[in-house]
Order: sequence, then structure tokens, then C-alpha cells
Amino acid sequence: MNSEKTTMDGPPRLMLPPELPRPAKGCDVCAALAKQRQEARDRGDYSAATDANVEISNHPHRTR
Repeated sequence: MNSEKTTMDGPPRLMLPPELPRPAKGCDVCAALAKQRQEARDRGDYSAATDANVEISNHPHRTR
């Protein structure tokens, strides 16, 4: 008798994509990165769009 599994696994469970990082209000750097991100998405360059997301997330915002 063969004891190997003969049924398929259930469907994969996919999560919703994470929310895009928001540029800080009044930050020219974040605004430029958000523009670059949108341009990259528009041309289908999702690697560049992800890079812009990382830069927006990691950009330091300090008050003077």
C-alpha cells in the first residue's frame, strides 16, 4: 500500500499588498521620491518603485 499524499494542498492565501509609505508634508525630498515612485510604477519598473518606497520610509524627518 502506498502511503504518499495523493490530494492537492488548498489554495495559497495571499495577503493584501502593504500600504505605500506616505511622504512627509512639506518635505521636498519625500515629494520628489513620491513623484519618482509614481513615474516608475507608470512605466512598469516596480523595482525602482520599491526602491523609492524604501527611501521614503527611511528618510529622516527632523524638526529644527
